[in-house]
Amino acid sequence: MTTTYAALLRGINVGGNKKLPMADLRTLLEGLGHDSVRTYLQSGQAVFTSGNGDEEFLAAELAQAIEKRFGFTVDVIVRDHAYLKAIADNCPFPAAELEGKQLHVTYCSVPVAEDRFAGIDQPAYLPEEFRLGDRALYLYAPDGLGRSKLAVELSRPRLTKGLIATSRNWNTVVKLVEMTAS
Repeated sequence: MTTTYAALLRGINVGGNKKLPMADLRTLLEGLGHDSVRTYLQSGQAVFTSGNGDEEFLAAELAQAIEKRFGFTVDVIVRDHAYLKAIADNCPFPAAELEGKQLHVTYCSVPVAEDRFAGIDQPAYLPEEFRLGDRALYLYAPDGLGRSKLAVELSRPRLTKGLIATSRNWNTVVKLVEMTAS
């Protein structure tokens, strides 16, 4: 039985030297034996089907293949449709009332405990807010991620130590749910 997954690559084709054309990413995934490979935007999202049900294995396999082929390391998170849909369905903010650039999900490689963020004075950042979900952090940033002071605080190494974390705006969250449903 095959499952449809999304691979979320961190830091690809955004302001750095980690350039990975999406056509090459599709070819790489097909070379790993995956089917129905598609990509979304240029910032590191791919959807594929696989008979291997181990998301951690699939992420590590893709990261190793990228390093071997392109010579740089990339953090990769792989999640199936059920997980992606649950993240969208359980959003603690009124997503339907917000612009896609105002709401973000940071997908995490492992569950994140609330005490990791206990030192953040949330009222000091209002109207920006964050909430934790299942291996995810939801961020409401009314002026967008680029102007968010809370996003800067949440990305500090002391808070992200020991995990892979990669963020997507709400439009991308919804699109990945749609793409993995088919």
